Amino acid sequence: MNNLKDYTLDELTSFLEKEGYHRFTGRQIFGWVYKRGIMDFEPMSDLSKDTREFLKNNFYFSSLKLLKEERSSDGTKKFLFALDDKSCIEAVLIPESGRNTLCLSSQVGCKFNCNFCLSGQGGFKRDLKTFEIIDQYLSVTSLIRDKITNIVFMGIGEPLDNFLNVTRAIKIFTDPAGMNFSKRRISVSTCGLSPQIKKLGELKLGVKLSVSLHSAVDRVRSKIMPINRKYPLKGLMKAVKVFIHMEKYPVTFEYTLIKGLNCSGADARKLAQLIRGINCKLNLIPLNYSSSKVRPPSEKEVDDFKRELKRNGIFFTLRKSKGQDISAACGQLRASHKKGR
Repeated sequence: MNNLKDYTLDELTSFLEKEGYHRFTGRQIFGWVYKRGIMDFEPMSDLSKDTREFLKNNFYFSSLKLLKEERSSDGTKKFLFALDDKSCIEAVLIPESGRNTLCLSSQVGCKFNCNFCLSGQGGFKRDLKTFEIIDQYLSVTSLIRDKITNIVFMGIGEPLDNFLNVTRAIKIFTDPAGMNFSKRRISVSTCGLSPQIKKLGELKLGVKLSVSLHSAVDRVRSKIMPINRKYPLKGLMKAVKVFIHMEKYPVTFEYTLIKGLNCSGADARKLAQLIRGINCKLNLIPLNYSSSKVRPPSEKEVDDFKRELKRNGIFFTLRKSKGQDISAACGQLRASHKKGR
């Protein structure tokens, strides 16, 4: 049996054509599933009885099991879901003025071990399948009243390390026959997989790119993000420029401020030098928790860093952390569940 939500429209149409069905049959099914939310072939009244019987014998619909939901005083909601193999993943709904952003996971665990991120605790288990990514969106949609306006692949895992399934999910999200989600309202975050950044640009999916930068110095960035040893800053910036050229849209650089590592005046000046002339946006994010490896910056350090960027003519936004009274950092809710809390 095939999971229907594991198919893009082109893949579904190709499958059905080989079985002797018309091309528009796939579009009809996509409309029922993604426009009307019908996860049962029997009510699909514009399909013949024989077609519905064929579909029932060849396809099934998946769903996620909600294990826990946490709600913050600022409106942020975090959902912990169980997969068929008993693995757990998270999705986070972040409400802001005029929009609701859904943060999706792309893997079970993470293999890249950034020293400020909790996603890799417990190690990497596997990639999420396409339908498991789609089911996060559909599950959260069914649990809330408001419309989801934005999607970010910024949850547990590295999206570009699960390139095929993430890009297939994007095609399903944005297909006019189905959800018809705006391409420019989808953002893919990466820790810096340079070859995949170029590949994503070449696909011209129309989505936005967010790059976790966190330092403009290779030695420091490698300490924070081990992936930098394989894909250092020079190659990363080259890949980013290729993406910008292909998509004709600015990238976003995420820069988490970590005490004693990357938030000095010298760090700000080097950051300004690195990104100057690149069509980009810069998000500063003060770390919002402490561990044995990292500590948040002081207010003075944040202010000094901002002041130095302004002196160097760099525009930025300071992103305030959401959901600080719940397990809102990536991997926190999953980690606490595994510990039995």
